[in-house]
Amino acid sequence: MRFEDLYKTKIGRVLACAAAQPFISRAAGAFMDSRLSRFMIKPFVRKNGIDLSQTAQSEYVSFNAFFTRRLKEGARPVCAEANALISPCDGLLSVYSIDDKSTLTIKGQAYTLKTLLEDDAAARQFYGGTCLVFRLTPAHYHRYIFPADGTIIKSRHINGAYHTVRPEALENVPVFKTNTREYVYAQTPVFGHMIQMEVGATLVGRIVNAKTGGAFRKGEEKGYFEFGGSTIVLLFEKDALYVDARFAGDAETDVRAGERIGASPR
Repeated sequence: MRFEDLYKTKIGRVLACAAAQPFISRAAGAFMDSRLSRFMIKPFVRKNGIDLSQTAQSEYVSFNAFFTRRLKEGARPVCAEANALISPCDGLLSVYSIDDKSTLTIKGQAYTLKTLLEDDAAARQFYGGTCLVFRLTPAHYHRYIFPADGTIIKSRHINGAYHTVRPEALENVPVFKTNTREYVYAQTPVFGHMIQMEVGATLVGRIVNAKTGGAFRKGEEKGYFEFGGSTIVLLFEKDALYVDARFAGDAETDVRAGERIGASPR
């Protein structure tokens, strides 16, 4: 049985929620940081078809050291167009309009911006805007970058339990209400105000952000997720972003960090 299958039954959901508590994730994270976890690397690479030719090194002291690996210089070129928004990560992208009822729907579950951000004023600011959701699977590269130039106005950490972000769980558990998440509220010269949020998932011991204040550049590394599936959410104000046509529709689209997602009409 896969972990996400637990969410399909009432008893399973109880067990999954217990396993999703932060102290369980911390214990799992400690093991993943240890040398004892190195045996997991080769089977993980084979199972997920990971291209090791792009990695910056070949030996790792732990599974987490591999999972948070850096890629070779130039492996993720950044779109240089001045008014282009780039993908902050490798992942599966879904695009949503934030409707006039101040809700957004992700995989069949409706979440208010107030619930997502726990900040009423910030939520109101993004009504009528655009939400980009990037779902990272364990096979994806788990470092992420800033999608535009800007300055961080404030940053926030919201505690919660770690639940899987796979669709099976989203049918039964309001994931974005319970997951630990971190976000920055930023001002960008091209897109106006923007929120970039990281959401932790099952067995992600830590969301590690290197920068939580000051100015940043498009393509600059923001941080990384440790082991597990994870999600990044970007929010933009009304008429601030035109998303490229290939991302329209309900299907998730595979994207890579640095790839153009859309542009500003400004």
